[in-house]
Amino acid sequence: MSEFQDQIVFVTGACGMLGEIVVRQFLDAGAQVVGVDKHWPGVPETGRLLPVELDLSDPAQCRRAVDIALERHGRIDVLLHLVGGFAAGASIAETSDEIWFGMLNINLNSTFMLCREVLPHMLANRRGRIIAIGAKAGVDPVANMGAYHVSKAAVHALIRAIGRECKGTGVTANAILPSIIDTETNRKAMPDKDHSKWVQPTAIAQLIQYLASGAAADINGALIPIYGQA
Repeated sequence: MSEFQDQIVFVTGACGMLGEIVVRQFLDAGAQVVGVDKHWPGVPETGRLLPVELDLSDPAQCRRAVDIALERHGRIDVLLHLVGGFAAGASIAETSDEIWFGMLNINLNSTFMLCREVLPHMLANRRGRIIAIGAKAGVDPVANMGAYHVSKAAVHALIRAIGRECKGTGVTANAILPSIIDTETNRKAMPDKDHSKWVQPTAIAQLIQYLASGAAADINGALIPIYGQA
């Protein structure tokens, strides 16, 4: 029997390319999954998947998403925060309020709100896993992507802070730092790039499952690069 049998796994960005792989992976392992995204395209094929349609750039909707999961299951064993946003093309001097605060809201503030809501329950249970998606760009910035870089770097700092605060509690928090993920959206946005150098979503999903497992209990507050050939 899988160690994830009947664990409650909360997945944001559940309908994205990475999210779909991660949701299927944990369902196949026997977990109960709460999947959050702005829109769900259809009815789930299994009763072990609870679809939640909410916009996690809104703090109130972050709280509501956690409340829905707790109302259904009473606990959250694993928080997988895969949702995020990307913006580029403007220098800091040219960055609008909309882009700046939009990046902070969807990348940093959503992570903060979800972690703040979930942590008390995990700490009370003396066991939990928090895994967020950071970015290579958060440690290695380039020009004209400042709002995105700063928002991801702040996510990294937040996860490290949570890791320190949860030391010895049975709860861990880690971030995975991909370079460019090989998705249909990224291929359309960058058709002239060498896609063979990008990170495969399945590789990230496998790393996520490991970090969520008991075998990764000693990994806490880590920023784990997964850059592919980039």
